[in-house]
This record gives sequence, structure tokens and C-alpha cells, in this order.
Amino acid sequence: MNAPHLARDQVPAEESRFAVPGMHCAGCISKIEHGLASHAGVHAARVNLTSKQVSIAHDKALSDHDLAEIIRGLGFETSLIAEDRGDHDAAAAGRELLRCLAVAGFAAMNVMLLSVSIWSGADGATRTLFHWISALIALPAIAYAGRPFFRSAWQALSHGRTNMDVPIAIGVTITAAISLYETIVGGAHAYFESALMLLFFLLAGRALDAMMRRRVGDGVAALARQSAPGALVIESDGSSAWRKASELRRGMIMQLAAGERLAADGVVLEGSSAIDASLLTGESAPQSVGPGGQVFAGTLNVAAPITVEVTAAADETALADIGRLMATAGQGKSRYVRIADRGARLYAPVVHMLALLTFAGWMLAGADWHQALLIGVAVLIITCPCALGLAVPVAHVVATGSLMKRGILVKHESAIERLAEADRVVFDKTGTLTLDRLVAENLDELTADQKAIALALSRTTRHPLATAIREALESEDVRAVALTDRVELPGTGVTGLYGETRVALQAPEEAQSTPSVALIIDGDTAAIIRFRDTLRPDAEEAVADIAALGLPGSILSGDKSSAIRPVACALHLTAQSNARPDDKCEALERLRRQGHHVLMVGDGLNDGPALAAAHVSIAPGSASDVGQNAADLVFLGDSLAPIPFAIRAARRTMAIVRQNFGLALIYNAVAVPLAIAGFVTPLVAAVAMSLSSLIVIANSLRLRAVR
Repeated sequence: MNAPHLARDQVPAEESRFAVPGMHCAGCISKIEHGLASHAGVHAARVNLTSKQVSIAHDKALSDHDLAEIIRGLGFETSLIAEDRGDHDAAAAGRELLRCLAVAGFAAMNVMLLSVSIWSGADGATRTLFHWISALIALPAIAYAGRPFFRSAWQALSHGRTNMDVPIAIGVTITAAISLYETIVGGAHAYFESALMLLFFLLAGRALDAMMRRRVGDGVAALARQSAPGALVIESDGSSAWRKASELRRGMIMQLAAGERLAADGVVLEGSSAIDASLLTGESAPQSVGPGGQVFAGTLNVAAPITVEVTAAADETALADIGRLMATAGQGKSRYVRIADRGARLYAPVVHMLALLTFAGWMLAGADWHQALLIGVAVLIITCPCALGLAVPVAHVVATGSLMKRGILVKHESAIERLAEADRVVFDKTGTLTLDRLVAENLDELTADQKAIALALSRTTRHPLATAIREALESEDVRAVALTDRVELPGTGVTGLYGETRVALQAPEEAQSTPSVALIIDGDTAAIIRFRDTLRPDAEEAVADIAALGLPGSILSGDKSSAIRPVACALHLTAQSNARPDDKCEALERLRRQGHHVLMVGDGLNDGPALAAAHVSIAPGSASDVGQNAADLVFLGDSLAPIPFAIRAARRTMAIVRQNFGLALIYNAVAVPLAIAGFVTPLVAAVAMSLSSLIVIANSLRLRAVR
């Protein structure tokens, strides 16, 4: 087997990881990385915005406490990540966002119901009563639901910096304060519902963002579960003891039984067996291995016991390499989130500065402070970026629902946008273009007696090729002959006696172009049984449809060229064989440098890094846990037809998104000058803001008609 090892960076003297939940944008990343790197003893600092963690390579003289204090000095709360602590903190933060979202939504609905009576003409004592009831509902709800923004804004301001939560906190506070003042003095208008709705939409976006960021962590966790928890180790005195995977060291001797997964990489010392390495190579047929052969963590020992000397354990295994590559590749996707954060970070200060200048301008023009403040608040409300904020997520939600009805699950918030940009497609073969079900293709060439012997022999082993023979012959109602002295020879085949005649299923003496087994009767080769992969239904039509959409395709697989060639010819695709996980990533990187936006379609654990590194990725529902978690979209069923449908739906969605942005910008171009000129009251501003959001939502609902 080829080792899928990846190049490693030089290991630093010490490395520590910290959770930094207050990171939200590119400015936070720059501040932390540069702030840490400027301190003596810190070699490097790398922020992962997806998991909201920072990894620090540092001298031993710097303790974890010292590093935590440096991060806190930059204005961020932090904690050292212990085992499983990062997942626990992320889950707790997600639950808090959902609770805040629920409170804001419930309070907003109730306050809006009270506001209907005021809008309908309630006056005097009735209006004042409704305002006070609204205040009693809204103020505690704002204080509770706004905690994520208030807490983040206070931490930033207390350390002399700003972030995108500062203008949000200011806007919500001013709106609530002016509403309370209007309630106290018996004013005609209060704007509690505007503050609550603003919080609701902001929290919804942040909760969705947090949910999507955890996908990468889920993929790495699924990857870790592929490795065995430990192994039986033969000690120097000949005794044996069970050791955890984390306790294994280079040079230790592991004893593996048939059916056991490897907990470390190693070299076979004694015994011969067959190893299922499909999670690393993508090749479905087990590979024979004997003394001197390499085996890797996470692979399955299929046939017989073997003794293995450990060559790499824990974080040094091939499986760990793939996990690191997935985490690095997944981080690259966050540039879409960073662009959105940067836009929001610029938009909010501009809006609040505009409101402040409006207030100052009216004061200089001779207006009293109350009138100037109301006009300033109207500008704040009418320029609320709700319509802009809804332009993308509402379209995505509607499109996601349409795709789900067609058996396509969208897992990443930017997947639809990136799928619409794809201009090239790369397919894995086994389990992607094919169903990963080997089929014996020439059993009809065997005589009835040969079929009966082959069926009896195939029942002796659980090897996948024997299983394919058994299933095919049993479906023909073939009756097996009675065999005696049945023996499975690890890495060779199975043999038995049919009367006085020795019969066997074993590897052919001469190399074959496709997976094959030889039926041996009395020492002579009676037949060569050949196997082929089963193409997915309508694979040829789907691949042609994708090409017609302007996405030329190719195959990138870990299988041998002999296994890929028939599939490539049938689908009219070019192909690269024997591709390890790092080879696949390098191929995608070459295409990226050429200016292509690659859609990767794969299913196996060995495809995980490529699925994460591609511009966008899709996996079938039959994919491994790692493949499904690394992919941006998952399609159900055996057909490939959902892939071209998803591409068309994504392009239509992005067209609607551009229309939504246009509608939102037109709204602001008309409404903002009117508000600055004093022609819009805060009440009218709130209605206009809501109306702009409804227009964007209505335009997005047209995606439900996508065919």
C-alpha cells in the first residue's frame, strides 16, 4: 500500500491551543495573530476562525497562563483547550445564541401585536398603557437577548478597540432609550419592536454561522473515530497488555486479530492477511499484505492474525495527517465569512456616523434636541441593514428547501454561492461514479458444476470478491456442492475437497486488467471470474448534463488505472489513478492556480481533504461520515441526476441574491435622503424597514418554483 503521509512542519518546542469565542471578523484574526507574534518567545500564532481557536508555537519559558494573559490584553476572553473542551464551549455558545434568539423573537411578536392597536389609532391613556406594557416586555428581553453583542462590545471598548458589535450595541441601546423616554413623557411613538426585530435578525444570522462553523469539527471528529482505541501489545518479556492508542510508541509490537482495526501505522513482522484500506486509498478490494508490508491506522485487518511493529502512532499516523489537512483546507473556506464580516464591520460604523451627523446637523440648523434625536433615530432605523442582511440567507433558505425536496442536503451556508461559481468538476470513482458494489460479470461462462463448486467455496470466506460471487449465484438459485477440508489461506484464497478432487478460489497466476479470481479444479484453472464496478443509474446522462452546463469533468481516484479505465471510457472522462489524499489536494490546487473553481464529488475518507480543499464539494448519502461532514452538499439515492439540478438551482439562487441586493440598495438610496431631510418619523422608518425586508423575502420565494 502507498502511504498517504503528508509533509509536516517542524515541531515547535511547545504548542498550546486556546478557545477565543469573541472572534467574529478578519480584524480579530489580524489583531490576535500579530499581537501574539510581537511578544518574545512566541514563534507563531495561527487563528482558525471556523473553530474560533488559536494555536501558539512558543518557548517552554512561556506558560499557558502567560499566553492567556497576552490574549486577554488584546481584548479577548480566552481559555486553554483541554480534551473535548473546545466542543463543549462551542456547544454552550450555540445554546446561548438559540436562547437569546427565542427570547428576542417571542418578545418582538408580542410588542408588534401591541403596536397594531397604536397604529390603528389608539390615543391618550390607552396608547400610554400599551407603551408601558411594551416597555415591560421589551427592556428585559433586550437586556437578555442582546448579551452576546453587549458583552463583546464592552470587551472591545474596555481595551481601546472596536468591533462590529460596538455599533450594533449602540444602535439597540439608543433605540430602546428613546423609546423609554417617549413612554415616560407620553410621546406618540415608541420603537421597542424595531430594537427587538434588529436583535432577532442579527442573532439568527449569528446562530446559523455558529452552526455551520461546527461542521468542520464534526468532520475531524468522525475521522478520529475511524482509528482503533488501542491495541494488544507484546512486551519485551513475552507477555501481552492492552495499550490505548495514545500510549503506543514507535518500536512496540502489536498483535492484530482478523476483523480488528489498526490503532497505529506499522510494518508486518509475521503473518499474511488482507487489509481493507478503502478509507485511505478508495480502492474497494482488500490488498494482500505479508512480512515487510506497510499497514496504516484506521485500516481493517480482514483475513488472518498478523504481528505488526509500530512505525508511527498518535498524531504521527497517516490518519492524523489527513485530519490536519482537512482542518487546514476547511479554514480556507472562511474567507467568505470574512468578506461578509468585513462588509458588516464597515457598514455599521458608516450608518451610525450618518445618524450622528444628521443629529448634529439638525441641532446646528436650530432644531431642539428632541426633534434632532428623533430624526437621528429615524436614520438609524431606516438604514437598518435587515434587507441587505436578508438578501442572501432568505434566498438560501428557500433554495435549500427546494433542494431538500430533491434529496439534496445543503450543509454549508456559502455552498450555494460557491456551487454557482463552479466551472469544472472532479469525480472520485469508487462509491461516487460507481456504487462500490463489485459484480461478477462472466459467471454465465461457467458450467452448472463449476457454479456449484464456486458457490460452495465462496461461502467459506467473507472476502468481498467471494461475497459478490455468492450473492450472484444464490440469486440464480444455484445449489452448492458439499465440500470437506475447507481452508482459507490468508492473502491467497480458499480451498476444499469435492469428493477426492481439490478445488480452490484464488488469485490468478497471471495478472489481470480487472479484479479477478481463478476457479481451480484438480490443479487446473477451470475459469477466470472477472469483476466490474457498477455505474450509478443514469451516470452517463448526468455527466453529460454537467458538461452541457459548462463544467468539463475528470476522474481523480486512488484506484489502479485498470479499474478506472472502463469507467472513464464509458463516461468519456479523463482520469488520474493511484491518487493519494495529498495527491488529490495538489491536483485541485493546480486547477485553482489556473483560475478554475472546482466542484469535487467524492465519498470516502480518503476524499475528505479534497472535499474540504475544493471550491465546493458534494458527497453521496452513502459516503463515509468523514466524507459527508467534509462535503458542502450531500445527495441521497443512487442517481447522479441531483448534481446537475443542484448546479442549476445554485445559479438561479445567486441571480435572485443579486436582485435582492439591488432592491435593498434602491430602498436605501431613496429612504435615507428622506430620513435625513426629516420627512420620515421613526414609526414610518420602522414600517419602511420592514417593508423592504418583505420585498426581499417575496422575491426570494420565487425560488420555490425552480424546476
